[in-house]
Amino acid sequence: MIDRSLTVVPENGLHARPAARFVSTASQYDSVIEVSTEDGEPVDASSMLAVTGLNVRSGERVTLSVDGPDEDAAFEALEEILTTPEEE
Repeated sequence: MIDRSLTVVPENGLHARPAARFVSTASQYDSVIEVSTEDGEPVDASSMLAVTGLNVRSGERVTLSVDGPDEDAAFEALEEILTTPEEE
């Protein structure tokens, strides 16, 4: 299991396009993937409603937890989305 805290870099946080990309990527893996704010409950990373409901803004820290057969690849892909500025 991989469980790490990351700072969200995209300008729009986990809303709109970055959230859609995050959820779509999380859905591609077999691992159980959850994301949470520092003081919140973990939510399913493959649920657009749950992820946008976290109301995470740029610069905030989230905890990404990945557990399963492809956890390394899933964590790496999702970490890149969370820590890379959004492309225009």
